[in-house]
Amino acid sequence: MTDQPITDLEAAAEVFVGWMGERVVARARGDDQLVISGRPSDRFWLGRLAPTHIAAGSGSDLRMERLEPCEIGLRFRLVGPSPWGFEARVSFVLWQRTAPGTWTKRPAIEHALSITVDPANPRSFHGVDRFAQSLAAATGRSDLGAEIACELSQTPDGLELLVSFVNTSSLDDGTATDPRFYQCSLAVEGLMTEPFELDSLEDTFRYDRRVAAYGVNCGVEVHGGLFLTRDAPEAAKLRPDYWGASEEPPDLAFSRVAADPVAVAGNLADRVRRWGSEHWSTDVLDARATDEGWTEPMRALALDSANAFGVELSRIEAGRDLLASDPVVRRAFTLMNEAMIAVGVRKGYDGWRPFQFGFLLANLSSLLEDATDADIVDIVWFATGGGKTETYLGLLTTAAFRDRLRGKTSGITAWSRFPLRMLSLQQMQRFADAMAAAEMVRRREGIGGDPFSVGFLVGNDASPNRIRRPEQESSNKYDPDDPSMPARFRMLQQCPFCGSDAIAMKFDFDVWHLDHRCCNTDCPWRERALPFHVVDEEVFRVLPTVVVGTLDKAASIGMQQAMRGLVGAPRGLCPTAGHGFTYNPSGKIPTGCLVPDCSATPLPLPFDGNLAPPTYRLQDELHLLRDALGAVDAHYEAALDDLQREITGRAPKILASSATLSGYEKQAEVLYRRASRVFPQAPPSPREGLWSRPGTKLMRRFLAIAPRGATIEFVVDRLINELQCAVRELHSDPDALCGSLGIDPVLAPQLLSIYGTDVVFGNTLRDLDAVVRSSGTQLVDIPGSVNQQSLTGRTGFESVSQILDKLQKTDQFAPFEERIHVITASSMMSHGVDVDRLNIMIVLGLPLTTAEFIQATARVGRKWPALVFIIHKIGRERDASVYRSFEKFVEQGDRFVEPIPITGRSRRVLERTLSGVEMGRLLHVHGPREPRFTTAANARQAMSRGDLVVDQEIDSVVDYLGYNAEREAEHIGDVRDGLERYFDRLGAPTTKSTEWIGNVWRNKPMMSLRDVEDQVTVHLRREP
Repeated sequence: MTDQPITDLEAAAEVFVGWMGERVVARARGDDQLVISGRPSDRFWLGRLAPTHIAAGSGSDLRMERLEPCEIGLRFRLVGPSPWGFEARVSFVLWQRTAPGTWTKRPAIEHALSITVDPANPRSFHGVDRFAQSLAAATGRSDLGAEIACELSQTPDGLELLVSFVNTSSLDDGTATDPRFYQCSLAVEGLMTEPFELDSLEDTFRYDRRVAAYGVNCGVEVHGGLFLTRDAPEAAKLRPDYWGASEEPPDLAFSRVAADPVAVAGNLADRVRRWGSEHWSTDVLDARATDEGWTEPMRALALDSANAFGVELSRIEAGRDLLASDPVVRRAFTLMNEAMIAVGVRKGYDGWRPFQFGFLLANLSSLLEDATDADIVDIVWFATGGGKTETYLGLLTTAAFRDRLRGKTSGITAWSRFPLRMLSLQQMQRFADAMAAAEMVRRREGIGGDPFSVGFLVGNDASPNRIRRPEQESSNKYDPDDPSMPARFRMLQQCPFCGSDAIAMKFDFDVWHLDHRCCNTDCPWRERALPFHVVDEEVFRVLPTVVVGTLDKAASIGMQQAMRGLVGAPRGLCPTAGHGFTYNPSGKIPTGCLVPDCSATPLPLPFDGNLAPPTYRLQDELHLLRDALGAVDAHYEAALDDLQREITGRAPKILASSATLSGYEKQAEVLYRRASRVFPQAPPSPREGLWSRPGTKLMRRFLAIAPRGATIEFVVDRLINELQCAVRELHSDPDALCGSLGIDPVLAPQLLSIYGTDVVFGNTLRDLDAVVRSSGTQLVDIPGSVNQQSLTGRTGFESVSQILDKLQKTDQFAPFEERIHVITASSMMSHGVDVDRLNIMIVLGLPLTTAEFIQATARVGRKWPALVFIIHKIGRERDASVYRSFEKFVEQGDRFVEPIPITGRSRRVLERTLSGVEMGRLLHVHGPREPRFTTAANARQAMSRGDLVVDQEIDSVVDYLGYNAEREAEHIGDVRDGLERYFDRLGAPTTKSTEWIGNVWRNKPMMSLRDVEDQVTVHLRREP
């Protein structure tokens, strides 16, 4: 009776991933090759050892020795009395030239040696004669040799032993035998050892720091008391289960929550409390401390963590109580869940994960806009793919409903910023889907106000800042009369109301809107244009419910009068239908209406203007706000906060999310001048989490590759060759391959779809360019052509959208020959690309930070088991260090994440941001008091009347930036000097009365927060 083939796709995918990984390693070692054309050293780049003369040629340069090693070894920490005995087993093969250009593998040479080491003889060599005899018998040469070297060394932590297998052969004299050893392996058994402790990690009660042994030029595989070298160290990440308590998770279906939110919230809170008693109680921690040998600092940290969990529990219970006591919040929460039912139907889920619902409850109180709560940055901190976006979308949708219920008939509920264009493009569809579902619920319930809508605020050629006819503006780049213009700015891939991809782009001259229009006649949205806006000025005119865009646009607060809608109320409302809100009049907009040539007299606002600005400001991927970008953004965050506070009396609540975060307390303090907290709190141990714990199914399989005697480009070519040959074998003969793997061949088309595209991820464009150049000539073994695409900073926004759309929708249905087979990608892809069909990745060198490693590799394995090759640049110390303990690096990656480098006290940064911060005050605090304030003449009049006082401006900017008179006296002096010089120039007779006040600055306001990265002057000194 034969075994039944695997019919479950996920199980089959795990088998297929394992087979591909083993195939690649086997081909790199030559395991399945007997006769080849060409030298083996030109083909095999794993499992080989060079003769010692090559290593000797590198002198004392250990980096060069790692590139072409002559030894593999195992390092142990010894225990017990000396001497120490063990058995060492070695296996390797030789290749010989048997005809011109043809090489044949010789039978494996294998030896087992019983070895004893003693401190009296710290260095010893074993098996020299036996290896020499075997090599001479196999090849007839006397200059080939090998040995097992043992070296004892005393360290502060104890006695260590290094057992190495070394190729001691002489220089290649051109004979028929290659002096390199191939398919090398070393095994050690019977040695009394104790584990090392990772010195790069601090003591903690949560994690196991123990490492059984370290490899030298290899990885280590441990089976009880048997230690084996491994050419490609392996680690695995299991797909998490999103509930870790012993009792069943609560029923968090959207329909169930909508029916009785208070009962469901109470159910979750009770289970969280019971779980906490089982894992965080004093008795439980005391027992662990005794059993696991905790130090006093470890026990103190555990107590602090238990208290933090208690705070988290109390916040969840407070959310439950708010639902019970506040009917408006309860109704808004109920309506949000009804909207999520429609979203879930489209996306394939029907309820909340427990951590999502817990976060919602813990942050419900922020809806009330309490100043104490607003002083805290709340960060949702969860693994990539866990559902962070949907989590805060639930909170924002609840806030949007509450706004309508409390009389905020229009205006922005949330401004969500993303550090990268790619992120904003990917996430924007999710926001649109959520707001569309909420809008249908709003209409059904008869709740008044403007439609729920979404604005896309990106600019920089990704979306238009404004649209004018050429005769209206000579510098206009977007001609509304150009019939091809609208199609360039299609941002929605599908209609958020019906899911149809039949979307037409049209420019509506009547209301001066660039429209996305659904062409599906069955779409429930019956109006002409979808409530989605991609032109900056259109966003300012509509003030959509949620604004989605890039972080860079914050700089516009010092450039654009209409940005006032994001920190305060617009000036009025144009009576012409569709024109929207108006702002301070100027020469170009005489009535304040942003529609060209509009002459209508604005009406007052139809609602309380203090309600207009956002309740929430969101920051996605918080860890990317670092270095210069973070320092600059800190000043603009301060301006946004204090402008809104000065205009409306309140600052927005800051929400943030990240999957990789370290030192978030300092980062939040620098960026936002607020305290911070994360949800959820870290669990007692990685396997004891309440909100998630490792499951049983594979998510990602990692293979660490340290090429031997080969360039990175060569290795990438060979990997792509093998991976593409594997899937093309599946394509050409699915019955045979699936049969050999025990998989039902009916799954072959799906496996081909989810493993047919390889992502090559590089830290630098130079690395990627080298790969592209090399692959053009080296991908010769693959049957058929290889279609490549790039996703880098040089890829245009429209091209990015098209590539992602092809990957997500059309590619899987196209003939295999027409699909994308290889994508070369830079760091722009490491955030926000959520494509289920990407499940193979090759990483060129360890990313420069652990956060980048986690984020980049999370682009694959979103739904199906993934295979990730990390090609270590083994000459670099960091790559070599991680390779040495690769499994721990993957297993405990969050602990290796480096704190975010950021400072808010740079005087050089102040030099770049001062003009933007003050322009924010001039445009949004002073500007609305007087029409056409933005000319030098009108600003001078305000100064002469006493409405604009220089000393008051200085004090306000110093207060905005939070400078302390004692600690930052120099910074305050810089503010005073900069503003006094500016106002002196503004008031000078030589300044034209019609000059725009922003042009008077010596350092003009930044157009983008990233402008600081371009402000580098290079001085070349000519030698005499």
